[in-house]
Amino acid sequence: MKIDRLIGILSVLLQQEKVTAPYLADKFEVSRRTVNRDIEDLCKAGIPLVTTQGSGGGISIMEGYKLEKTLLTSAEMQAILTGLKSLDSVAGTSRYRQLMEKLDVRSTTLASNSHILIDLSSYYKTTLAPKIEMIQDAIENRRYITFHYYAPKGESVRKIEPCLLVFQWSSWYVRGYCTDREDHRLFKLNRMLELKVLPEQFPEREEEPYELNADSAYDRQIPVKAVFVPEMRWRLIEEYGADSFTELEDGRLLFQFDFADEENIFSWILSFADKVELLEPARLRARLLNIAEGIRSKYKDRQ
Repeated sequence: MKIDRLIGILSVLLQQEKVTAPYLADKFEVSRRTVNRDIEDLCKAGIPLVTTQGSGGGISIMEGYKLEKTLLTSAEMQAILTGLKSLDSVAGTSRYRQLMEKLDVRSTTLASNSHILIDLSSYYKTTLAPKIEMIQDAIENRRYITFHYYAPKGESVRKIEPCLLVFQWSSWYVRGYCTDREDHRLFKLNRMLELKVLPEQFPEREEEPYELNADSAYDRQIPVKAVFVPEMRWRLIEEYGADSFTELEDGRLLFQFDFADEENIFSWILSFADKVELLEPARLRARLLNIAEGIRSKYKDRQ
């Protein structure tokens, strides 16, 4: 992408006294004409570049401008590099490592960042990585995508204008304008099958800002109260935090939290087997009893 190249060229110029156009063309795998246009764009952006001809000539930043060797502090660059490396763990490619090389980052900066490792890969890496790559290309080229979507409310075939890849709530999503619903929607990548990128381009659209706020994504209107055995303290802390429960006099843990979906409540409660008792809401206690009796009926004749 052009913005990657412009940042890379600027990084090179900030760290080297002078470079030639052929050097930049070779490094970024473009023509000299493209490099010349990039230099013009950087000048228009307010970067004072100087071009000298003849032996020993080249492209440099005007003397006096180079107060710093980089536009970013060491800590800021380390944070960026950590994020880039984490994206390679998802895509299963070296795309972002190559970007770091184009940024011409010194080895000392990379080494100083070795105490942080973020791995965003998952059990679905073999199917997830190709989806991410396809959606990235579709977003960059403004291509429609279609897919079969499997949601709790049913199955459907969707066609969207993808605009954003989102990693949130420990999963990957794509946000886009759905042509059927005529509104922006969020789709979980693991629920998408038969993903296709269409040759048709969609028109530019003014994007609505997306707030990465988990609380705003769910309408939590189901207050749940349950009692857990002390051995389950670690799970409650891990999944909902230490503030989600209080310890009773007998050592059991009184859990209280607001949920958005009844099915998620049942699947979560059942994952604790007999180490939890659901207290409220009362209507869910009755449904949970029916579920338990249904499970029992499947197994009682197979003993």
